[in-house]
Amino acid sequence: MFATDFEYLKATSVAQALQLLGTNPEAKLLAGGHSLIPLMKLRQVRAPAVIDIGGLDELRGISINNGTIHIGALTTHREIETSPEIAQACHIMTEVAGSIGDPQVRNRGTIGGNVVHADPASDWPTVLTALRAEMVIQGGGGLGRRGARNVPAAEFFTGLLETSIGANEILTGIEVPSLNQNQVAEYAKMAHPATHFAVVGGAVVVTVEGGRCTAASVVVGGLVPTPLRARSVETALIGQELTMENITAASEKISMDLGSNVFGDSVFASAEFRRIVVGVEVKHALFHAVGLAHHDDGEGHDDHGDHGHDHDDHGNDHDDHGHDHDDHGHDDGDHGHNH
Repeated sequence: MFATDFEYLKATSVAQALQLLGTNPEAKLLAGGHSLIPLMKLRQVRAPAVIDIGGLDELRGISINNGTIHIGALTTHREIETSPEIAQACHIMTEVAGSIGDPQVRNRGTIGGNVVHADPASDWPTVLTALRAEMVIQGGGGLGRRGARNVPAAEFFTGLLETSIGANEILTGIEVPSLNQNQVAEYAKMAHPATHFAVVGGAVVVTVEGGRCTAASVVVGGLVPTPLRARSVETALIGQELTMENITAASEKISMDLGSNVFGDSVFASAEFRRIVVGVEVKHALFHAVGLAHHDDGEGHDDHGDHGHDHDDHGNDHDDHGHDHDDHGHDDGDHGHNH
């Protein structure tokens, strides 16, 4: 199937891209196109105009200032994976970037397109929410800080394939706090064997002082439309020594946070299955984060959890939540309009 007719426009700056959005309110932004193009070819998205922002160098790059990592929206997964600055400041991002898709996707797909696509099965929304990242959004008010706003990741993802980006706005970057010396972080997922997308995944950031957990951020994805903070697990961890027994007991409390809106499918992965597996993935992430080994359970888990790689089989595939993933949002290039 072919896309419906559309006008192709190429922006030479963020300012021009915003101007083009203002005169073409139904246009879509194109960066890497790993989700937008398949969706247009399937006619699930019908855009009268496509604005190409893939050549904007001002939206690329990684820098660290005063303990905050700034990542341009057009920075590729591969650039994040190979960045020595990110490896030192926030190693979980290195590991997650290296586990996304395949080499073609990692070299072409961007972190900005990924998060704007807001696929609940994607890794970045879950991880960035756990890291307390902020999305830098530019509106029509001008360049620099004027006309820009920062939105916490926890508020950025508003629904299935939906974000808080307005009609005439562009995601220009992502700001992530560096991990401090007392913090450890990890991500574990049960991955679809073909796409490496998360059937369920869990990201954890814990602060350890005096041998006890003093703060915790636990977020799960792949179960509901947006990343879900597991507050019951966080509460159970705080004040405890992070032993196998305490981590296991805390992870089991995840059921208290899930509610009734869990994705499920009788063919691929049922809601009941996801409810069970998500606690296992949170436990694996915590075990690996604090350096504890766990036994091979015969289901494809190794001794070190997933740390952003794949728990591939489990005998189940990834439910598509009622929408077509195709290239699964590794980079939809939409950066300013939701599907």
